[in-house]
Amino acid sequence: MFSWLARIVSACLRPVRRYARMSKDDVDDPSSIEDTLLWYKDLEKHSCGEFSYAVVQANEIIEDHSQVETGSDAMFIGVYDGHGGPEASLFISEHLFHHLMRIARDNGTISEDILRGAVSATEDGFLTFVRRTYGIKPLMAAIGSCCLAGVIWKGTLYVANLGDSRAVIGSVDRSNKIVAEQLTREHNASKEEVRRELRSLHPEDSQIVVMKHGTWRIKGIIQVSRSIGDAYLKRPEFSLDPSFPRFHLPDPIRRPVLTADPSICSRVLQPNDKFLIFASDGLWEHLTNQEAAEIVHNNPRTGIARRLLKAALNEAARKREMRYKDLQKVERGIRRFFHDDITVVVVFIDHEMVGKNIAVPELSIRGFIDTVRASNFKVVRD
Repeated sequence: MFSWLARIVSACLRPVRRYARMSKDDVDDPSSIEDTLLWYKDLEKHSCGEFSYAVVQANEIIEDHSQVETGSDAMFIGVYDGHGGPEASLFISEHLFHHLMRIARDNGTISEDILRGAVSATEDGFLTFVRRTYGIKPLMAAIGSCCLAGVIWKGTLYVANLGDSRAVIGSVDRSNKIVAEQLTREHNASKEEVRRELRSLHPEDSQIVVMKHGTWRIKGIIQVSRSIGDAYLKRPEFSLDPSFPRFHLPDPIRRPVLTADPSICSRVLQPNDKFLIFASDGLWEHLTNQEAAEIVHNNPRTGIARRLLKAALNEAARKREMRYKDLQKVERGIRRFFHDDITVVVVFIDHEMVGKNIAVPELSIRGFIDTVRASNFKVVRD
């Protein structure tokens, strides 16, 4: 377990320049400087189409981790937006997909319940890790991550979500215009429905959600109401004492304040469904669903995830009365004052390929860390 922690630290501290993949093309202004905090895969194949993938770092140590797994008859997309540190998001990237494959193979299928079971197993595993390290690193109890996971299998999309990352589908209407539809529910205290839900679950606690520094926060600390990790807000045994004032609760919790119960949806993909956008909340802070969908619909596939990132970063710079090329000069850590870590995966659906078992590379790609290896992605063993 401690060797696994060492791998996390090693991965997160490697120089970002080693991961950057820079090339001049029509996505970027040739006159601009290279953004050394940007990683991308401009266009790759999956079993029923193509995908584009990009990540930009803002924090001193990147807290967004992500993965794409391609198989002969399926695809998996995971976006994990960490907070408090990178350990939880990296743990999810190391374990969620493996739990999903184990449970799917035992059952011979993919379903909403199987995806839910994989999320639950990942949460249990991370809380076990927290328990083993709590004595020497108590702040591990304050580390957590949002979790957005999608699976395309046999023409059906399954999506699980914890936190405020977002999946959006782009479909064409009868007049051939693109329409963006949000597939996921956001678990963030900024949403009135989430505050109502929390108050109904905790009627005895007048401080379950409070406004602090202009933002609604749960217990005055955290915005997301569902996550992997954040053990100190789920189990009394992981409470933090006053020496950790940011995470100390004056009264111990009697029952979980946060949960790891994901919202799940499934959708049979239709011919008018053209693409999916999976992204951490850093993208949606600067672009609406419809704006993002129109960018994807109106531009070439190659480099489209990077183009979405650039649009968000241009908007982030504009809000601070800067230009993007000036923002590119800002170092990681300081850059967090301008925008968050952002992960974007755009998945194109080519319906003529669905169910045809077209040969594609079976790959496991980890965003930003830039590992590419074989993926053992088979729901049913031959």
